[in-house]
Amino acid sequence: MKNNNTNFASLNGNGNGNGNGNGNGNGNSYSAQNNQLLYSLLPLINNNQQNITEEEEQTLDLRQLWTVVKHRLPLIAGVAVGFTTLVGLWTLTRETVYEGKFQLLVEPAQNSSPSTAIPLLGGSQGSLDYATQIEILRSPKVLETIIPEIATQYPEIDYDTLIPEKRPPLNITQIDETKILEVSFKDPDPEKIAYILEQIAQGYLEYSLYDKQTEIRQGKEYVETQLPRLRERVSNLQDNLQEFRQKHNLISPEVYGQTISERLVALEAQYFDTQVALSETQSSHELLRQQLGIEPDQALIASYLSESPHYQNLLAQLQEVEIKLAQESVRFLDNTPTMEALQEERENILDLLRQEAQIVLGNNLSDDFIKSPLFATPSTVRLELSQQYIQGANRMEILQIRLNALAQGIAEVNEELNMLPVLARQYSDLNRELNIATENLNRFLAAQENLQIEAAQQVIPWQLLVSPKISDVPVHPKSLRNIVLGTVGGVLLGLGAAFLAERLDPIFHSSEELKEMVNLPILGLIPLQKDLDSVQKVIASGLPTITIGNQTVDLGSTQGEHQADNSYQSTPFLEAFRSLHTNIRLLGSDKGIKSLVISSSAPAEGKSTVSLNFAKAAAAMGQKVLLIDADLRRPQVHDRLGLKNKQGLSNVIAMGTDWREVIQTATNWENVSVITAGDVPPDPTRLLSCQRMQEVMTELEHEGNFDLIIYDTPPLLGFADARILAAKTAGVVLVAKIGKTDRSAFKQSIEQLKMSHVSILGVVANNVTRHSHGSYYYYDNHHRYYGRK
Repeated sequence: MKNNNTNFASLNGNGNGNGNGNGNGNGNSYSAQNNQLLYSLLPLINNNQQNITEEEEQTLDLRQLWTVVKHRLPLIAGVAVGFTTLVGLWTLTRETVYEGKFQLLVEPAQNSSPSTAIPLLGGSQGSLDYATQIEILRSPKVLETIIPEIATQYPEIDYDTLIPEKRPPLNITQIDETKILEVSFKDPDPEKIAYILEQIAQGYLEYSLYDKQTEIRQGKEYVETQLPRLRERVSNLQDNLQEFRQKHNLISPEVYGQTISERLVALEAQYFDTQVALSETQSSHELLRQQLGIEPDQALIASYLSESPHYQNLLAQLQEVEIKLAQESVRFLDNTPTMEALQEERENILDLLRQEAQIVLGNNLSDDFIKSPLFATPSTVRLELSQQYIQGANRMEILQIRLNALAQGIAEVNEELNMLPVLARQYSDLNRELNIATENLNRFLAAQENLQIEAAQQVIPWQLLVSPKISDVPVHPKSLRNIVLGTVGGVLLGLGAAFLAERLDPIFHSSEELKEMVNLPILGLIPLQKDLDSVQKVIASGLPTITIGNQTVDLGSTQGEHQADNSYQSTPFLEAFRSLHTNIRLLGSDKGIKSLVISSSAPAEGKSTVSLNFAKAAAAMGQKVLLIDADLRRPQVHDRLGLKNKQGLSNVIAMGTDWREVIQTATNWENVSVITAGDVPPDPTRLLSCQRMQEVMTELEHEGNFDLIIYDTPPLLGFADARILAAKTAGVVLVAKIGKTDRSAFKQSIEQLKMSHVSILGVVANNVTRHSHGSYYYYDNHHRYYGRK
C-alpha cells in the first residue's frame, strides 16, 4: 500500500487546552472522488452501529463501574480500612463472655397432661401457654426461691443481676415448636455459669413438682365443693322427668307420637269408609223415594199395615187376582165377562184393603197417604219397597252419627299431634339437662378418684433433658465474624462513599458520564497529550490509499517523497482528530457541513487546540479549510500558528476591509487558511451581531471556495458570541475537558443553545485518559499493533 506524507500541526505547550507553537503541513485538495468514497462507507458504518449487542451494553456498564472504582480507589480503600480497623479495635476491647445452657421438657412427649384429672375437669391437653410459662419462670416469685442458694457461693447475685431491664444474662426460650425450654446464662466466669445453672435447674424442677401439687390440691378442693350441688341437681331433674311422664301419660315422645299417628290413620280410614257407605245409602234411598212417590213419614205409616195379618191376606188375594187378569188378558178382551168378573173381584179386594187400612191406621191415616199410590193401589211389592225405604232412612241416620263421631275423634287426635312437639321439646330439655348433670357428676367423681391417687405420688412432672453445659468458645466478642463483617461493611461503605462522591463531584471524570448527562453524540475522544511537541515527529505521516474495484483512491497526499519503509506513523492523539473529522463529515449526509462553530462552556478547556488540530485533520483528508479566530476577547490562534495579528476579523467587520486581504497561511499548513482575530474591539458581541458579519459569513461560504469553515469562539457562558455565529452555521461542536469541565456549567451551556435554537452537532471529550474512558485503550493498542514493522 502506498503511504503519503502529511505534516500535522506542531503545537508547543502543556495540556490540550493552552499552548504556543507553530507547525506546517501540506496536502492535496479535496476531490469529488474522495467524497464519493466516504459516502459509500455510510451504510457499512450504520450497520456496524446497529449490531451492538446486549453483551456489549452490559460490558459498558461494568466498565463504568470499574471506572468509578479505579477513580475513587483511595477513598474506597481508606473507608474500608478505617471501618475494619474500628471494628477490630472495638472487638479487642470487649470483655470475653461465655454461655452455658440446659434444656427442660415441660410436657410429656405423648401429649398427655401431667394430671389426668385436668382433662376430666374440662381442661385441654397440651394447652400450656409457653409465653406465660416463661414469664413465670423469670418472675421474682420463682427466682427468689433459688437466689438464696446461689448467694451462698456468689453473694453479688440478686434478681436484678439475673434479670436486668436490658440484655439479661439469664434467657429462657422455647425451642422451635417443641415442648422443650432452653435456659441459658452468660458470664465471663465459666465456673460461675455452671454453678448458677445447676441451682436454677434444680429450682425449676422443684417448682414443677410444687406447681403440680398445688394444682392437684386446688383441684380436689374444687371437686369436693361441686359434688353436693351436682348430686342435688341430678336428683331434682330425675323427679321433674318422672312427674312429666306421669302427667302426660307417655314414656317417650317417639313412642307416643307413633301411637297417635297410627290412631289417626285408622280413624281417617273409618271416616272414609263411612262417607262411602253414607253416599251409597243416600243414593239408594233417593231412588226408592222416586219409585214409591212417598215421603219417609208416609212410608212409616205404611209399615204399620205390614203388621196386620188380615191386610196381608187381602194383599195376597189381590196379587192372585192381578195374576189371573194378566193371564186372561192374553186370551180375552177387557169387555168379556171373564175379564169383567176378574176386574170386579179386584175392585172388591181393594175396597176391603182400604177399609182394613182405615181400621189399622185409625187417626194416623192422613189425606196425603190416602192420595198416595201405596194406599190407592196397595201391593206386596210396594209394601216391601216402603220397608226398604224406611230401613235406608234409618241407616242414613246411623251413618251420619258415626261420621260425626269419627270427625270429632280425628280432630281430637290432630290436637294431640299439634301438642306433641311442645311435649317432645319439654321432654328433650329435661332429658338433656339430666344427661348433662349426670355426665358432670360422673366426671367429677372420676376426677376426685384420680386426684386422690395423684396426691399420693411424688413424681416430678418436668424432665431435665440436657444438663448444664458450658461452651468452650466465647459467645462475645466473635472476633472472626466481626472482622469479616467489618471488612465487608467497610468495602460496602467505601463503595457507597465512592458513588456518593462521584455524584456530588461537579466535574466530568469520564466520557461515559458526559454522554449520560447531555444525551448528545460524542463525536470524538481526544486523548491526553502531555507533550504536544512529540506530535511533530509524526507530522510527516499521511493517509493510506484504498482500492475500490479497479480504482485506487488517495485519502491524502504530500508534497514530499514517500517514505521508504511505508510505515504507518501516527499516535492516538492524531487518530482521534481523524476520527472526529470523519464523524462530523458523516453528520452532514449528502450535503455535507460547510461551516461550524467550536466552543466550550468555560475557558481553558481546549477549544482552540481542537479547532487547530481539527482543521489540520480536515486538510489532511483533502479538504480546503478556513480557520477563523472569532474569539475577539482573547485570541490565541495567531500565537499557536506563529502568525501576525495586525489585521483580522475585527478589521473586516468594523473597517470594511476585504476578507481576502486578511487571509493568512501558516508555514507548512497546506490547504489551511487562517483569518486571525485582529484588533480587540471594545464590544465584540455587538460587532459579531452586526449585518456586516452576516454578509462576510455568507460570502465566505459562497465565494470563498472553502470546503470547511471553522469558527473558534469564546466560551458560551457569559458571552453570546458563539451563539450569534452558530446560528448562521451548520451548528456548534462543544468541547468538554475531562477532569475540568463543570457539569452544571456544561448543562447550562446546552440549555442556552437550545433556547437560541442553535443546532448542537455533538460533543468532543478532551483530555481522555485510560481511567476516564476505555476507548483510549483501543486507540493505544491498535496504534501499537499497526505501527509495528
